[in-house]
Amino acid sequence: MPAGMNFRFRFFCVFVTATTLLSSVAQSQTLSLKPFKDDLFAYPATLSSDSNGAYTVLDYREMRDINQRDEVPERRVHAQYTDTGVRKVQQDLLLKTDAGDVRHVAVGKTEGAGIIVLYLHGQGGSRKQGVDDFTFGGNFNRLKNLVAGNGGLYLSPDFPDFGDKGTAQVAALIDHYAEQSPGAKIFVACGSMGGALCWKLAARNDTGRRINGLLLLGSLWDESFFSSPAFRRHVPVFFGQGSHDVVFPVEKQEAFFRSIIAKSKAYPYPTRFVRFETGTHGTPIRMTDWRGTLNWMLSKAP
Repeated sequence: MPAGMNFRFRFFCVFVTATTLLSSVAQSQTLSLKPFKDDLFAYPATLSSDSNGAYTVLDYREMRDINQRDEVPERRVHAQYTDTGVRKVQQDLLLKTDAGDVRHVAVGKTEGAGIIVLYLHGQGGSRKQGVDDFTFGGNFNRLKNLVAGNGGLYLSPDFPDFGDKGTAQVAALIDHYAEQSPGAKIFVACGSMGGALCWKLAARNDTGRRINGLLLLGSLWDESFFSSPAFRRHVPVFFGQGSHDVVFPVEKQEAFFRSIIAKSKAYPYPTRFVRFETGTHGTPIRMTDWRGTLNWMLSKAP
């Protein structure tokens, strides 16, 4: 190779390498949610932890974490916990899919989003639950602000059931918005019975290979997860559970969490469990630190 050409070739290689590094740095900086009212939503004191910090027991107290936080307990949080300006980028939409029409609320960028977060409600809920600014201690308002304020998209859909039809509609919703934002990391949070959809999405060949994290909030377990595409990809899984949950006993969810760790000794599986001591069924939806959890997931996402 002539000397001049050799120089240009080496210069091109250095340029490409530098550009790749800069792109990686930019991407890593983009995929980290900036703070939003972190002091108000910080976790209470840690009572204990194990598994190198993956399992944590927190000091939840109803008097402090509901009665003092809410203007009207469980109905309306004090004003300082919310910022309703985010409603400017909130839309109530209908998506027509082969699986059926999917009504959903979208908050943020419906195209070109860097992160997509879905919340799937439990029994008796609707798309409105996941965008209510004032219930659950303002935690959904914080989630909306975190996602929309960081160039992302937050989705709260309706679905007909917690079986195959509901799963197909949510999968179609994910597919649609993933195509509009091909570079986005996708995280699915499931409250209570909505967890059945989380596990079914993980098992599908399409969504199981596309989603980047699962959050189970006061929810259930499913052994079929171990044979899913999502498990094989080491998709991060977060569990939040109240110790006094009478719907889904905390001991069974803890056992499932530990079985995930046990099956991944060669390469530690990215999973975390937060137990809210004395918390009940809805406590994790109220108390989960969305920013800390999603930033951890972004750092581990396949």
